Amino acid sequence: MVWANLAPIGPRWDMPTADPSVASALLADFDASPSPYHAVATMKALLDAAGFALAHPGSGPVGRWYHVDGGALVAWVVGTDHHGASPLRLVGAHTDSPNLRIKPQPDRSGAGAARQLGVEVYGGVLLNSWLDRDLGLAGRVVIEGVDGPEEYLMRDDRALLRIPQLAIHLDGDIRQHGLNLNPQRHLSPVWGLGEGPTFAAYLAEQVGVEADSILAYDIMAYDLTPAALNGLGDEFLCTARIDNLLSCFLAVRALVEVADAPGAAIPMISLFDHEEVGSVSTTGAASPLVRQQIELVQAGLGATVVDAAVSRAASLVLSADGAHATHPNYADRHEPEHQVSLNGGPVLKINANQRYATDARSAGVFVRACRTADVPFQRFVNRTDLACGSTIGPATAAELGMAVVDAGCPQYAMHSARETAGSHDPAWFQIVLEQILRG
Repeated sequence: MVWANLAPIGPRWDMPTADPSVASALLADFDASPSPYHAVATMKALLDAAGFALAHPGSGPVGRWYHVDGGALVAWVVGTDHHGASPLRLVGAHTDSPNLRIKPQPDRSGAGAARQLGVEVYGGVLLNSWLDRDLGLAGRVVIEGVDGPEEYLMRDDRALLRIPQLAIHLDGDIRQHGLNLNPQRHLSPVWGLGEGPTFAAYLAEQVGVEADSILAYDIMAYDLTPAALNGLGDEFLCTARIDNLLSCFLAVRALVEVADAPGAAIPMISLFDHEEVGSVSTTGAASPLVRQQIELVQAGLGATVVDAAVSRAASLVLSADGAHATHPNYADRHEPEHQVSLNGGPVLKINANQRYATDARSAGVFVRACRTADVPFQRFVNRTDLACGSTIGPATAAELGMAVVDAGCPQYAMHSARETAGSHDPAWFQIVLEQILRG
């Protein structure tokens, strides 16, 4: 064997690289954000540290502001040079991810004295990815307070739940037909044996109240495996909820970076909840949440109806969401002329049927931003014979009447309990987001 002729071990040396420290810095944010409500708290802390303040009626307009509503967050910067007709540069993303959520009356008993919890599937979950994992519980709890309902964040990092897979010896069809899971019958996690506390009693203990004080909750299971950079050369970012917390964290960081010197456009980010179930909610992209904040900002700047129309016509939204990288084991599921690589740069997402809101004009702005910033980019188009997923892009375009471009970081295993992205792409995407926000 002639060792000198062997290719070097490690990342592909012919691929451009970016700073992986951006991805590394995000690991703690992913671990701190097991639910949309925790994610908002994580990002609020980042904004607070950068001098942003909670907006209230009559605040501003000049300054750094944010508005929080449950699992949604809107933040913006108004400079002294901005006026009522100033265009907006808005980065939108979503805080929710597919998962398993605890039912209102979850307690159930299984065979062999097993205590189980009833769960409801939220969004398009890759069900098999939740099997045989250590799962914790997190979310929000609403209790009866002195002056009315009060909301608390709850998180338990213990390995409380597990969904054991059926042994292969007891499933004669699995070798021939593969795994077939029924969400009602096969996804109830076990969390104890014999007699034990009810879920309500457990939750009350976690929050520190009596069980009858709990009015309602939004609690979900989450994978306890910490976020990490993996691969021989740390090429991969592996964690839960890459779709779409990666876009959210990068949007916040990009806004903070441009806050000191915004351009002619007003930079804004809108991080919605409930994208994975259609965006139709009070905090989803199909709601008036961000439009109302825009109207308040423009009113504070003395905008007329004509000013608002001028602003809207010159504005742009970048809908930031994960993109499918070409899977090496399933290359036939991807469009042959649109191969997408991890660590190949951010991805411009295009769909003729408006599952993505990109059109030629908005795509041109994105391509120009990448070229200006010297950032490599890729284009994704779905196979014509496969259904295409969607984003907040179309709903945002319809609600705001603004041009929208869909783009994001490439990833494997979208909607798995644990997803994989490239460790270099986040740095590139943040640079492009900053370029867009500056206008």
